[in-house]
Parts: sequence; structure tokens; C-alpha cells
Amino acid sequence: MGGDVGGTARQQAAFMAARISSFTDFLACYAPDLLPGFRLSGSLPSRSWLPELPGGSDVIKNLPHATTIVAAACEHGVMLAGDRRSTAGNMIAKRDVEKVFRSDEFSAMGIAGVASVGLEFVRLFQVELEHYEKMEGRSLSLEGKANRLATMIRGNLGGAMQGLAVVPLFVGYDEETGAGRIFSYDVAGGPYEEHRYHSIGSGSVFARGALKKLYSDDMPLSDAVLACVQALYDAADDDSATGGPDLTRRIFPVVATITEDGFRRLPDAESAEYAQQVVDSRMRSPDGPPAPLRTAG
Repeated sequence: MGGDVGGTARQQAAFMAARISSFTDFLACYAPDLLPGFRLSGSLPSRSWLPELPGGSDVIKNLPHATTIVAAACEHGVMLAGDRRSTAGNMIAKRDVEKVFRSDEFSAMGIAGVASVGLEFVRLFQVELEHYEKMEGRSLSLEGKANRLATMIRGNLGGAMQGLAVVPLFVGYDEETGAGRIFSYDVAGGPYEEHRYHSIGSGSVFARGALKKLYSDDMPLSDAVLACVQALYDAADDDSATGGPDLTRRIFPVVATITEDGFRRLPDAESAEYAQQVVDSRMRSPDGPPAPLRTAG
């Protein structure tokens, strides 16, 4: 019994003495089995391929998948919005899933891909940023946050190669430049800064096409929100995995803004107003608002 107590005390002392600013690196040393895509290999922790799933691709295909996310830089920062549908194969798995999340006071992320893996990344990334701030006494720069997220995604490469992929869209307010910024990723963790606007998920090509005609530089925040809700409507119009506003069930897109005042998720009532405005306009013009043609000169 005495040996067990001593071992526990030494382990706790090691935890207190560790000065590891990355929470994922800390867990990789002390409890790698708690991280996505990690398992014990012999006596040392290492990243490894996930074991084969029973049923293979059929099981993965029927896991709930999340789509579609849009983001746009605007006059006072950046905004992020996501539809509410998740699908499992050709079935609707959930009509009111959350895909847009606060990362910290000045950043947010939306997820597309396997929903359960995405939620795990969201929670881990939130703790990662909080842990760094507690250990270092300051928060990471926006680019530092984007790079930390890239490292976490790279750690799930084994799962992604088996179909358990999640691809986030990360946005934030850069306190150094006073502007909103957008970062996208590939399944190998490569971070790419996007300019003006971007979208991910199965409906992203349609959402991006809508934003091409609706977006303008330095849009007021309210106009950027309306443009993104219009883009999500267009995505739902052409992509069966993307859900449009559900007026009957009162299910509307999740919309978040990040400005110098920090993260703010729009209340459901406010999101409903934007959605209702879009639906009303589509009753008059089903294909959405046209882009004005401008001549040079």
C-alpha cells in the first residue's frame, strides 16, 4: 500500500513540475490514450494508425457527418456560420446539430466531417488554448492558434485515411492588426489563410459561388451575416447534406461574430430574423439576389 501511495505522490509531483505549454503534448506524455488517434505502442506513447473498424467503410459512411460552414471577413472583424443538418449515408441523422463553436475570447471554429471526431477536436482545442494561457500567462497569437490546430489535425491523419476525417474552418480577430482572419485546413493538417471569405463541407462549392456575387470588401457586420445566411440557403438548395432554415421546427443557422469586443453567438431570435429575411426574399426571387454589374472606368 505504501508503495502505491508513493507512486501516486511522485506522479502528482511530475504533473506539477511539468512546464509543457501544449495540453496535447502534456497528454501525449502522461495519458496518450485520451487523445484522438493515439494509442500505446509497447512502453512508449506514439501516434499510430487507428485499428480497423468492424464493417469498414460501411460503418464510417453511416456515422453522422457535419456540413456546411461559411466565414466572411467584415468591417469590424469576422463572422462564422453553419447549417444545422448532419447526415448518415443518405439519411438525415440530426436536424439541429451544432457546428460552430467558441475557441476562446477572440476565435471560433466550425467543423465539417465526422461529427463525433469534430466535437472531440473542438473540446481539446478549447482546453489547449486555455492551458497555454495559464502556463504562459498570455494568450497565443492568432497565427499561433491556427498552427496549434494544424498540429492536432495532423495527429489524426491515421483516422482520416480510414475515413474518420474532420476538417475545421478557423476564424479569429487579430488583436495586432485589428482585422478578422480566416484559416482553412486539409486532412493532413496543412493550414491555409483564406482572404475575404471561405466555406467548407459538401455544400461549400455552392456557398462560395453565392458569396462571390454577394460579398464586398469591408462589409458592415450585419450585411456579412446576411450574405452568409444567403450562401447557406444556396448550399441547401443544391446539396442534400446541407439543411436550410426550418421555419416549422424553428431551427436556424448558428451564427457567430468575432470583433474587438470578443466572441458573440447570435441569439436564436436574431438568427431567426436573418433567416426569415432570406426566406421572404426567396419567395419573390427563388434564385436569390443578383450581383450588380459594374463597368470599369
